Amino acid sequence: MIRFHLRRVRARLTLWYVAPLAGVIVLYLAVVSGLLFWQMNRVLTHLAEEDLETIKGLLYFRADGRMDLHQEYHHHTEWRQVQERLLEVLTPDGRVLYRNERLGARTIGGSPFPGEGEHAYLERSTRMSDGTAVVLVSGRYDLQGKPVLIRVAYSEDLIWGRLRETLAILLLALPLALAAIAFIGYKMAARALDPVEKMARRAQQINSENLDERLPVDNPDDELGHLSTEFNATLARIGQSFEQLRRFTSDASHELRTPLAAIRSIGEVGLQQDGGPEEYRDTIGSMLEEVNRLTGLVDNLLTLSRADAGHITLRPSAFPLMPLVREAASLLDVLIEDKRLNVDLVEEEPVCALADRVSLRQAIVNIFHNAVKFTPAGGVISARVYREASWAVLALSDTGPGISPQHAGRVFERFYRADEARSGEKAAGLGLSIAQWAVRANKGEIGLASPPQGGCTFWIRLPAAPGPPAVRS
Repeated sequence: MIRFHLRRVRARLTLWYVAPLAGVIVLYLAVVSGLLFWQMNRVLTHLAEEDLETIKGLLYFRADGRMDLHQEYHHHTEWRQVQERLLEVLTPDGRVLYRNERLGARTIGGSPFPGEGEHAYLERSTRMSDGTAVVLVSGRYDLQGKPVLIRVAYSEDLIWGRLRETLAILLLALPLALAAIAFIGYKMAARALDPVEKMARRAQQINSENLDERLPVDNPDDELGHLSTEFNATLARIGQSFEQLRRFTSDASHELRTPLAAIRSIGEVGLQQDGGPEEYRDTIGSMLEEVNRLTGLVDNLLTLSRADAGHITLRPSAFPLMPLVREAASLLDVLIEDKRLNVDLVEEEPVCALADRVSLRQAIVNIFHNAVKFTPAGGVISARVYREASWAVLALSDTGPGISPQHAGRVFERFYRADEARSGEKAAGLGLSIAQWAVRANKGEIGLASPPQGGCTFWIRLPAAPGPPAVRS
């Protein structure tokens, strides 16, 4: 037994299908009833016209001047009792000459009006004196030299009776037909929605442990197939996000554990030694160095977390790009002097960038710091600023060992470290990830080029502000 629950889509689909269909059927029955009534009315009118011609030849005046109707044409005497005809004969001034027994004392159509039935049959629907609706045909004739108006009518109850019988049969069959249609529609809806049921059952089985599972796609060209394909694509993105989250959590735990372990080991060694103030000062200095590293790592993690959550508000403005590059380089003066690096800043063409200055400053500092870190002592770092079409471009090159092609595509990944030439540096691998986020958040592009002969060039493209750069006082 099928139970219809309107909470289910298949039940609602069945209802939405059957309800309009029932309305259409009812409207169809109304139109058919109207056409049937009109057709039966025409039949009665045609029958009245034939009767009018027949009766015209059967009427006569008796010797006493009264009018009568020959009945000899009936094959059976009972036929006069079963006839439905209503007959009335009047003089032009409205005096009644004859009425048949079925009509009795009632009148048909009232008093004659001028010209009624003179040149052609007059057909109309009217009411008798008792209110009965009839189809009336009248004609004017000369009978034995006397003008008479003959009216033949049939009650519309004949039409309504047949119509009621027909509608009763149709309306009795309508619920059965609708029930059969609803049953078939429910089965068809259930079959059409069967892929959705399969998708729902499969989706219930997918969790964080088996995100590689996918929904079945029976027909990729229909709407349900498209839904399954898009859902599978969503699962793939979620799986990728989960994998990134696992890797991020694992790498972050490892990176946090390293400075903490270093601080602990330095502290334990310091406690085991009975040194003087200088030794304790060195121990505390080493611990503070690890604390600074840990603080920087936590700050970077918080920055990436806020960036992923969209909690960092950018305030774009137009500003000269070269002064920002000089400012970023000045923050690394101590490291540059320690490694005796030569820094060459070149502005080929004054250009203004349209971006958020604070986030872009952090990106440039991170790239500069990356170059300083991996450029050997006495090396050269050069920065060029120029315009390229609608872009403001910064190209930062170093004379370090470069990055091999297999690592070049992954240097912007979080916690990723490049090849052996850079593995000796203590770094969490978050600086370039933050730089990439900052550039992309400002609708820019970032990339790198590392030729086989060594060295590396990072480039940043940002939307250039129109017009000449503003001059800072």
